[in-house]
Amino acid sequence: MWSFVTTPGSAPAVGVGVVDAVPVISAVISSGMTDWLAWVAIGAFVVALALQWQDRPGPARHVAAAAWVVFGVFWLTMVPYYYTDAQSPLQTVLSLAALPLCTYTGYLLFRGRDSLMLLSKAVMFMGVIYLPAETIPVVRTWLIETTAAQTHYGMELLGHSPGLAEGPEGYRSKFAFDPDETVTGRTTYIVLACTGIGSMAIFGGLIAAVKAPLRRKATAFALAVGVIWFLNQVRNVFIGLASPWGWFQQDWLVSFMTTYMGAEPSRVSFLVAHNYIAQMLSVVALVGITFLVVRILPEILEPLEDVLFVLTGTEYDLQEALGEEVRADGGHAAGAEDSSGSGSNAE
Repeated sequence: MWSFVTTPGSAPAVGVGVVDAVPVISAVISSGMTDWLAWVAIGAFVVALALQWQDRPGPARHVAAAAWVVFGVFWLTMVPYYYTDAQSPLQTVLSLAALPLCTYTGYLLFRGRDSLMLLSKAVMFMGVIYLPAETIPVVRTWLIETTAAQTHYGMELLGHSPGLAEGPEGYRSKFAFDPDETVTGRTTYIVLACTGIGSMAIFGGLIAAVKAPLRRKATAFALAVGVIWFLNQVRNVFIGLASPWGWFQQDWLVSFMTTYMGAEPSRVSFLVAHNYIAQMLSVVALVGITFLVVRILPEILEPLEDVLFVLTGTEYDLQEALGEEVRADGGHAAGAEDSSGSGSNAE
């Protein structure tokens, strides 16, 4: 999930609101246990898939089921951050829903739904892609500062050149707008979630998990990463300018956000741009990117069918619905000829 942080002038960000009902979870986050839970979950998925490779389906299902439960607990520990600091309704709801959904997925696996091992494999690869960026300082620094520099370049194309300064986290990632010259007196800085690495990890995990020719998998991955990178830069520039210049500081909106959402008046433009407009459009973008990737790699429909089953309890045949037939060897079905009429299947 993408995120962004706003600060008043050069001061560090301050979360708005208090979640008194979850002090224990907040303590877990501050202690660093969240990263530990993520590593445990991904490690358990690795063990489960190793057991499956050794042709031990029973133990593999049981370990994967436990991994799903730990994965759900990990997302639960993120709720206080999304609610208090990020003030993101969408991310808060998704994090709350993750524990029951992950627990149900583990239950289905434990009861013998072997097809969920492919989805487990995808989640494992997602973690392998994302966690190094989250936990290895040099990787994290490079991603954040590179994204900040690229976002600043995008601002310059629109006539704004605030410069970059060190943000509260110690990275050169804060847009140094003069608080005396802007409308809200606030500015923003880039955090890891602003880099788009989370969305890239989702598609990378799905693509790596399925069986298909390497050429098509590489093409699908390059397409997904390229589109995510471009849209993420547009999003970062939009939020980075909307916050200091008060694009959404209309009186009625400020009144609503401060009265019912507990927002600081000067932070309204940031919250509207980031938590509502950008995040909602991000969901639309992910659906669109999925459609593009499926045209190249229809094999990823298989784990997506299991996602829909977990969410709805209904079996879906997405391949039939979208007209994407897939051969057992990972290619397109016979008869799916290329447009040249030569009769050969395009890979």
